[in-house]
Amino acid sequence: MLTSPFRGRSRSAIAGAATLACAATLGGLVALAPSASAGEFLVNGGFETGSLSGWTCDATAKAVTGQAKSGSYALAGTPGASDTAQCKQTVTVAPNTAYTFSAQVKGSYVYIGVDGGASTWTPGTGGAYQQLSVGFTTGATQTSATVFLHGWYGQPAYYADDASLSGPGGPTSPPTTPPTTPPTTPPTTPPTTPPTTPPTTPPTTPPPSGGLPAHALVGYLHASFANGAGYTRMADVPSTWNVIDLAFGEPTSVTSGDIRFNRCPATECAGVESDADFKAAIQAKQAQGKKVVISIGGQNGQVQLTTAAARDTFVSSVSAIIDKWGLNGLDIDFEGHSLSLNTGDTDFKNPTTPVVVNLISALKTLKAKYGSGFVLTMAPETFFVQLGYQYYGSGPWGGQDPRAGAYLPVIYAMRGDLTLLHVQDYNSGSIMGLDNQYHSMGGADFHIAMTDMLLTGFPVAGNTANVFPPLAPSQIAIGLPASTNAGNGYTAPAEVNKALDCLTKKTNCGGYTTHGTWPALRGLMTWSVNWDKFGGSEFSNNFRSYFGS
Repeated sequence: MLTSPFRGRSRSAIAGAATLACAATLGGLVALAPSASAGEFLVNGGFETGSLSGWTCDATAKAVTGQAKSGSYALAGTPGASDTAQCKQTVTVAPNTAYTFSAQVKGSYVYIGVDGGASTWTPGTGGAYQQLSVGFTTGATQTSATVFLHGWYGQPAYYADDASLSGPGGPTSPPTTPPTTPPTTPPTTPPTTPPTTPPTTPPTTPPPSGGLPAHALVGYLHASFANGAGYTRMADVPSTWNVIDLAFGEPTSVTSGDIRFNRCPATECAGVESDADFKAAIQAKQAQGKKVVISIGGQNGQVQLTTAAARDTFVSSVSAIIDKWGLNGLDIDFEGHSLSLNTGDTDFKNPTTPVVVNLISALKTLKAKYGSGFVLTMAPETFFVQLGYQYYGSGPWGGQDPRAGAYLPVIYAMRGDLTLLHVQDYNSGSIMGLDNQYHSMGGADFHIAMTDMLLTGFPVAGNTANVFPPLAPSQIAIGLPASTNAGNGYTAPAEVNKALDCLTKKTNCGGYTTHGTWPALRGLMTWSVNWDKFGGSEFSNNFRSYFGS
């Protein structure tokens, strides 16, 4: 990245990355006893059998005495570095029916939810028992649902009691036939039926705004290197930019987790300001309401948090950068081989790959340390996000690129803490959208299709029982190159405006039909502030003209 004008690498052969594995089976249904009261669907919801009968749990979960909310027993889970001490139960449900899953929970970051649907959690404090509750409505043909309870990686033990799944009437008899066996040869065709309304609900808690305006412009500032765009002093960044990403913080080695931010030397960047002037300019931007964050990674900054020690070093070293310069937060721009999924890691909601688990844990720790005002953004490539509609990791039979969709578990885990997701809609191969058509970068159509996927949700690897839920429009900015010099996939202002019209007003959509209208779409991101200045500020001027800011 330091010698290239581009932020990411071209991925031109996505369609041939691997065969699609879209078949999946649901775990065996729990044999239900008659409900104790009409409308109760769970078995052993109070754990009063003194065991975890009726539940499928990680080895780190058990029934204990002395911690019950009511009765004698409660669920106790002790998360580890690679598990969340999860318990799940699958029950038979009726189609097109509303249900409520609730539980009494105690501990830090205790989650309850339904697979493929809503979830909620406690904040990072322990304290007394509190009730959590999520509602969901089954699909037109849905006959089973799986609910879950779990803690969080590396957090203290949690407790849960009085779990209940309620709905109209009691449960019906479970199917008598076992789940089907996956085919021995994976299918070779993509999903043939586009999803309609996703079987999920958006987060019930508003996502963090990070103190951003209704429509924000995000730009990366070449702060640690020079290239053809030239050096731009922090004080000279125009006021149009609402979020300024300092590019880049990089590790001392791929697996060290030790991140360093080295400012560009005067021998490389003519006119570079002193550290004191740089810090003063950051403070001046912040006084104007702007956010300045450190971006970690980039094309050359491969980061693999393979161990707990690397995770902890990442937290401490990133904290040191934030504290030294007085920054507002962190941008994760992991590219290349920073994130990939181990063979057998097939559930984005419950990842097991250390580099993914440790990154999530590190981000949770940083968010907890700096509080609600902490700005957290991510800039993945399409290969790591939208490609997950077709392929996820190496797939259930192996052979696929293990990086496919590898950002999905990170985004999913951090969705309640994520200020902005701005996927790079550039340096990308063609990607299949929710219309099951391939879309290519460079015009409005690509941005419409890719953004619609994030705002609608999509089945991961074609599995309609495993849906990546939609993010809030206020959490989404569209990532584009500022000019033809900045990266492949440059989009002319008129096409950018068409994409914005379609997504926020449902006009100028061309041949693609979106699944909604999102006037609260947060804005645009670009690589980069420097390239925009080099190109006569075309990108930022167009943003200001469109949004009137």
